[in-house]
Formats: sequence, structure tokens, C-alpha cells
Amino acid sequence: MNADQGKNTLIPKTVKAPARQTKKFGYGFGRRFFLLAGVGVLWAIPAFWDVRYLLLIAAWDACAIIAWLVDLRRLPLPNQLVVERSWARAPSLSNDVEVTLAVENLSTAWVECRVLDDVPQGLRQQPPEVIVQVPTRGTAEAKYLVRPLQRGDLKLGSAYLRYQSAARFAERWARADLAQTIRVFPDLEEAKRHNIYLSKARQIELEKRLLRQRGIGREFESLREYQPGDEFRNICWTATARRGKHVTKLFQVERSQAVWIIMDAGRLLRARVGELSKLDLSVNAALSLAQIALYSGDRVGLLVYGRDIQQRVGLGRGLGHMRNILEALASAQEEPAEADHLRAASVLLQLQRQRALIIWVTDLADTSMTPEVIEGASQILSKHLLLFAVMAQNDLVELANSRPQSAEDMFSVMAAQELIQRREQLISRVRNRGALALEISPSHLTTTLVNQYLEVKERGLI
Repeated sequence: MNADQGKNTLIPKTVKAPARQTKKFGYGFGRRFFLLAGVGVLWAIPAFWDVRYLLLIAAWDACAIIAWLVDLRRLPLPNQLVVERSWARAPSLSNDVEVTLAVENLSTAWVECRVLDDVPQGLRQQPPEVIVQVPTRGTAEAKYLVRPLQRGDLKLGSAYLRYQSAARFAERWARADLAQTIRVFPDLEEAKRHNIYLSKARQIELEKRLLRQRGIGREFESLREYQPGDEFRNICWTATARRGKHVTKLFQVERSQAVWIIMDAGRLLRARVGELSKLDLSVNAALSLAQIALYSGDRVGLLVYGRDIQQRVGLGRGLGHMRNILEALASAQEEPAEADHLRAASVLLQLQRQRALIIWVTDLADTSMTPEVIEGASQILSKHLLLFAVMAQNDLVELANSRPQSAEDMFSVMAAQELIQRREQLISRVRNRGALALEISPSHLTTTLVNQYLEVKERGLI
């Protein structure tokens, strides 16, 4: 195993195993054997006139079988081949990852191996097949690419070998047990891009400007005599009683604030946007948000819910905490049922007593009743600052903006416009109660949420 593939890295472990025979008769005929046997059949033409040519055919076929037996004997036994699978980097959503298959030949015969790797469809549509030419007592390798389109734990199976010598009269079949379970993470490359271009360029400047600003935020900084214009709620009555005159508290921007990311994993988030689901896109956004918030010094927590709580990571900071969030995001899965939004809101209110920034990513059901998620948002607003992000339905917007070509199209367009108006009214209801409520296109979810978070920090709203 490479040094960078220790247990604390995200890269899957290298697996290695000797090959073994797949069946009771794990061998077959090569291409040249059939070519030679086919040439022997041509002797059947003159046999119509002279039956002695049948003896020639028999002798020819005997030579072909002898050549096949000699070549088969020269081929190494399956346990003389050792197969290894290694990964170039951690598999993450929508990113190409290079996988290397290496074959070590412990025998004294040169072989050409066709290796078929058992890879699930979540990594690749078709199982990859590579060809390696392995020298005597040497090693050869070949590479193939996978592009994960499914997060979470995926199981890879064995590698299947078909190998021949240079003569290509015979071939053997073998299997190397390379079964392993790997974890596909959210889009790590997207998180890196946002971390560099948003966090370093904007957040460092923000921290320099607001590090010691007084009068904003709610973290106590010092006391001073009351001055006209000071807020009445900031008067420190205990100090006023001791000094006999009004004393005002001064505050500074909090260096460490609590940020909770709540993610809906119910049926509405199963909708596909291109290759990925809405949940996949919200997971990618949550990863970027968590990285930037932790980089800014905030404590970050995560709650993923469906009918029940799927993943829960308490408030924390540091690289170890970021790893816990990453693992939880990788394991988040869509559910076929409607999510229990009120349960999620109740759990959050129990976990977080003090005021915090709550970033809630969800979607709205197309119903005439008030969705539960709106009621849950109202409960959270009583104690916390809520950034309420609803994922837009792009196909619905396109339909509403289209020009109808028939009466049937007109009814469809009007229905789409009515649904959009209904969604806008629900979002406005949450916004009017004090939330930062937005309907965001799924493709712009990460950028919009990160910018909103930075604006909250800049304005000192928590």
C-alpha cells in the first residue's frame, strides 16, 4: 500500500490477491488453434475423390491438439498470477478517478492477460476490460477511469482473467478476489474551487474588517458610560447599580458562531437535474458551506433527515470534525416517502438552544395545503436566524415561460404559472416572518448559499 493511502485518507485501500481457477476446467482454446483447425477442414475437399485425405485430416487435427496441449502446459497456473487494484485519489461525485490494475507474473512464461474488473454501475456503465502483457517474473499494469454518479458505499467484486502465451493456442481462465467496499464522497473538486475563490478572496478580507468592530454582534467586549443613542437593551443594570450612573455594554462580532446545515432527503429531493439528483446537489453545496464556515472559525453542525433523522453531526470545528461531516454527507440517501419536517425542526430546537444560523435546504410539495416545512421553518424562526433555501423546479419555470401552441398547451402553461405563484407565496410567507428565504436554481445552489452565508457574516446578523 502506498504511503498516502493510510487509514486516515479518503483514498480507498489497495487490494491484492492471487488468482485462482474459476471452474473445474478453467481453460479453453485460443484463436490460433481454431485457425489451424479451420485450415485442416480444407483437406475435406479432395477427400471427396480420395478417402486417404481423411487420414491427413486426422493427422492435422492431432497436431493441432498436441500444439494446444503443449501451449496449455507452458501457461502458468492461476496461483502464479497476482492481481492488484489501486486508486489514484478519493472517488467523488461526477469526477473521473483513475484506477490501476497490476498483474504480477511469478512464472517463467510470458503471458498476455485480459482482465475484466467487476465494477458497479454507480461507478461506470460498463465493466472495464484491460489488456496487459506481463513479462516473465515481472509486473505490468493498465489503467481505466470511473466516474461516480452515486454517493455512499459501493461494492466492487473480483477481477476475471483470460490469459494466453505468445503461441495463442490455449488460454486459461482465472479469478482474483479483489472484493472491496469503497465510499464515494460528494464533489470534492467543487468544494475546493469554492474554498479557494470564495473563502480566501472574500472571507479573509471580511475577518480583517470585522475582527474588532464594536457595536455589532452579540459577543460582550467591554463597558462604558451611557451615551445618547445607545440602545436601552444594552444597559448593564448591575454595573449601573454599583456605579450610580448608567453603564452600557459594548459588543463585538463573534469570532465563533454556530451554523447548522439541515438537509431534506425526502422524495422531492430524488428528482434528477442532469446526471445528479437534487439531494446530490444539496450535498455538494453543504460540503462547500461547511468548509468555508469552519475556515471562518464558526462551529458547524449537520442534520440530514427523511422520515427519521438519517445523519446527525453536532457542532464542532477542525479537520477531524470536517471529516465527520464529509462521511455523513457521503452516506445521505434519498427516501421514497415525504420527509418529516416537523420532526427535524423539533430535533434541531432540542440540539441548539442559543441563537444560531440555520441553513435549511429543501423543496416544496405541490399541494393546496400549507406544507409542513413552512410550519417547521416558523418554529425555528422564533429562536434562530434561518436561511431557507428552496430548490427551484427549472422545468416548471420553462413551461410557465413558454408560449402555448394549442388549447391543451395553454392549460399546461396556466397550471405551471399557478404552481409558481403558489410557491412564491409560501416563500414570501417565510420571508415576512424574518427568514432569508430564497428559491434557487439547483445549478447555482452552492454559489448562492455561500454568498448568502458570507453576507450574513458581513452584516453581523447572527
